[in-house]
Amino acid sequence: MSNEETKDVKEVKEEVKAEEAPKKKSFISEAKLEMLIAIFLGVTAVLTAWATWIGSLHGGNQATNYTKSNNAASDANSLYNEAFQKFVSDSMVWNMVTDYRFDMTLADMKGDKEQVELIDEKIDKILEDSCSEEFAEAVNWAFEQEDEVTPFMKEGFVDSYYADAEAKYEEAQALLKEGMQDNKNGDTYNLVTVIYSLVLFLLGIIGIFKNIPNRFAVFVVAVILLILAVIFMVRIPMPTGFSLGSFF
Repeated sequence: MSNEETKDVKEVKEEVKAEEAPKKKSFISEAKLEMLIAIFLGVTAVLTAWATWIGSLHGGNQATNYTKSNNAASDANSLYNEAFQKFVSDSMVWNMVTDYRFDMTLADMKGDKEQVELIDEKIDKILEDSCSEEFAEAVNWAFEQEDEVTPFMKEGFVDSYYADAEAKYEEAQALLKEGMQDNKNGDTYNLVTVIYSLVLFLLGIIGIFKNIPNRFAVFVVAVILLILAVIFMVRIPMPTGFSLGSFF
């Protein structure tokens, strides 16, 4: 037998031994891995749909809060204008009262009691017809002071004109802030959706790997990303007023 024939016989024997040798079992079977992949594909698809839906609810709340904020800001501007007009009107009334009081002082100096009483009645009539309760209180406060003061010097009185406007403006700011938070939460849910899509991609390409360990390695990476995405998602606040039962 020649050397070449001997070499061929040895190669054949080695191939037969290799085939007859028991193959090393993988730590996970292909069937189990495929079942796990199918399960996690379904779970990820459901989570993706959930994140997309909640993100859209945040977007709806954002639009609603922005609209309410704009309306409240518009109301605040109207209240500011009304308050300023009221302030100007009260200032004119006070100027009129001041003029009458000056005339009353002159009449008193002349000893004209009838004129003093007449002017005093006019002042009372003006205050009764043209003054709000708050302004009347401020006017009486000014009359009671020893020094020459105006009602507008009373602490907090001028601010009271704009109290309603300030409250409405603060409401507008709060709604705007809430809308901005809804916008941020919606964007965050969109990011979570992107991560879920990456998980779906990884689970989808596992089939191109022939080696089980390689498949399992990709599967583990996908599962880790999925867990991180779920942890990230549950930390995001739900939409304001959200109730799952209200949709049924």
